[in-house]
Amino acid sequence: MSVSEVVGLGRDRELLSEAEVRDALGRALAPLPVDGARLLVVIPDGTRTAPMPMMFRLLNEALAGRAKTVNYLIALGTHGAMSPEAIARLVGMPEATWRARWPNVAVHNHLWERSETFVEVGCLGRDEVERISEGRLSVEVPVRVNRMAIEHDRILICGPVFPHEVAGFSGGSKYFFPGISGPEVINVTHWLGALITSRRIIGVKATPVREAIEQAAARIPTPRTAICMVVRGDGLAGLYIGPVREAWSAAADLSARLHIRWVPRPYRTVLSVMPEMYDDLWTGAKGMYKLEPVVADGGEVIIYAPHITEVSYTHGRLLDQIGYHVRDYFVKQWDRFRHYPWGVLAHSTHLRGEGTYENGIERARIRVTLATGIPEERCRRIGLGYLDPAKVRPDDYGNREAEGILLVPHAGEHLYRLEADRPSS
Repeated sequence: MSVSEVVGLGRDRELLSEAEVRDALGRALAPLPVDGARLLVVIPDGTRTAPMPMMFRLLNEALAGRAKTVNYLIALGTHGAMSPEAIARLVGMPEATWRARWPNVAVHNHLWERSETFVEVGCLGRDEVERISEGRLSVEVPVRVNRMAIEHDRILICGPVFPHEVAGFSGGSKYFFPGISGPEVINVTHWLGALITSRRIIGVKATPVREAIEQAAARIPTPRTAICMVVRGDGLAGLYIGPVREAWSAAADLSARLHIRWVPRPYRTVLSVMPEMYDDLWTGAKGMYKLEPVVADGGEVIIYAPHITEVSYTHGRLLDQIGYHVRDYFVKQWDRFRHYPWGVLAHSTHLRGEGTYENGIERARIRVTLATGIPEERCRRIGLGYLDPAKVRPDDYGNREAEGILLVPHAGEHLYRLEADRPSS
């Protein structure tokens, strides 16, 4: 096979075995010119479900004796850096163990808060942004990326693909932008997604945001290959390896079949039970994003996460200032808010959902209530409802769909959509 082909395995019901994953990696990596090369492997952080311990081990085994160095870079975006202990959980072994087995392997956090991390590789011109955004934005965007992306001979992107509130589907070149991106592309792409709205963009494969990401990625000169995973439970239902766009596209098609749940009617109350891998509201907001399409007008999403005690470890101070609001609250007061990071404004609108702002009055389509460790006073101040998590028994919400109540355990990755919105085949 050639480096331009996609090695693909995907199943709607059964999981791939480790032997199948090892064989696919071997076939896909064999023709790559990695002998004696410096390789960069971009991987997710702990807020994404994926069998990274297996992938870390199999990749290192496949590359042993070939690559000169293998540097793993954690695509944090603007998430907090992972501690050595957290990295050990992510890759399945402590540093001393992998160093003893593979001395040329290292794992790095993406140090997004340091300006010296980045190098500019080009820009998205104003006319290009206008075209991609369908006239919603008219700005020039410098394309800055972690300099490790151009200091290596080849890049492997290894991460899962899920429905995503900003890009439509995660994965692929999204591991560059926002994964290891400078703030400019992050802010513009996230605000573009907010202008379109999460409800319209999530789970859609071809979106203006995805096109902006791909055009920014095209400015990176380093050859790259994608290893796109489609996760089910703790295992893999699909693995697609090859050119980034093609591998991602195949993975997104399988993700659409496995990770979108179609329901016949909307619900007035949804309880999203968030797993502990989401450690603040910034990441735990996926409990809203993935359920918003099936909440009835005037209904409520309750994010149940007693372990979450912080709005955002990175952006909490800014969110305390601006609060959570519908898109038009910002758009119609743009001079007041344009100087805030657009990515933070986007998160605010994504969590608050659709609504209107007319004559100084904001009306959200649905209510968003936090049953978390964030105090009631802070929830009210930032524009969200509060429910004492000690008084919530998730089982009380189960098996009540006929009453308009939906319980979603382990929320955050499966997207719920209405049958009436299903595209015709």
